[in-house]
Amino acid sequence: MVEVLLAGIVAMVISIAAGPKFIEFLRRNELGQHIREEGPERHVTKQGTPTMGGLLIMIAMSVPFLIFTERTLPALTAFFVTLGCAAIGFVDDWTKLTHRRSLGLAGRWKLLMLAVITAVVGLVVYDADFKTSVYLPLADWDVPLSWAWYGLLFIIIAGAANSVNLTDGLDGLAAGTATISLLTYTAMGVVAYLVSVRARSPDVEDLDLAILGASLIGASIGFLWYNAFPAQVFMGDTGSMGLGGALAAFAIMTKTEVLLILIGGIFVIEALSVILQVLWFRGLGRRIFLMAPLHHHFEMKAWSETRIMVRFWITGAIFCACAFVLYYRYFSEFAS
Repeated sequence: MVEVLLAGIVAMVISIAAGPKFIEFLRRNELGQHIREEGPERHVTKQGTPTMGGLLIMIAMSVPFLIFTERTLPALTAFFVTLGCAAIGFVDDWTKLTHRRSLGLAGRWKLLMLAVITAVVGLVVYDADFKTSVYLPLADWDVPLSWAWYGLLFIIIAGAANSVNLTDGLDGLAAGTATISLLTYTAMGVVAYLVSVRARSPDVEDLDLAILGASLIGASIGFLWYNAFPAQVFMGDTGSMGLGGALAAFAIMTKTEVLLILIGGIFVIEALSVILQVLWFRGLGRRIFLMAPLHHHFEMKAWSETRIMVRFWITGAIFCACAFVLYYRYFSEFAS
């Protein structure tokens, strides 16, 4: 169990220690954020802030993961999805920077790359004989999906990666909220491992997933050291898509697909705000929100970035607490 704590500490130390040099490298090479013209006016001052800070998160978490884990299949799969989604985000960021615009990789190419990642995950879980059903807590019902479950994998991975990406619009918002969600999955991994220890058959797979979660938490906290308002660096799509991919992978590997709706509750709300805004405007010619995603709506209502960030963090923590209670009650063998 000590490996979980050590992984988080090592990742955090690497992230904080390497931060200044990394930010200086980005600034020296003029790898700065391009701000959308249609965005909130106050964001103009963020123009040129170093971006692609997600690289720092991915590097910082990879080191302790490779050191402390036994590299079991579920953990390696989650690690692959995290880095794979981060790679897609990196291509997107690089496209924006080289073309000096706020629009990056075309959506169809993102979806195609996410489909490739999903196909790899599908092969892994098929070979590992994962159940192709989704468990519904409260109802205590396993919903058989058969081959449709593999289609659900794409929705989970693409949805989580893009939802976290949409949330990454304010200093510290996406990184902090994702950290809370990752903490929930790490706690779930620890609980599952303790169950196996109690049964005198320690499950290293659960421990490895907890170590990966702790590594991501430590790296994200270290990044937040420089991303808190006013941000010295942005995570870019590299970080947001990587963290979103990690959340999706944890949901798949732990067979808690439904709980992701709560654990990633803030990201779900942000994505729904965009969908509703587009559908409402196309259908009725009016907008529901002053601006979407939702955090921009509150910005337009003159809320400060810090106020929005803290309230979103609190809301996300409440969602995650509810999800953990459901996990402990319905998914964990501690309940039996």
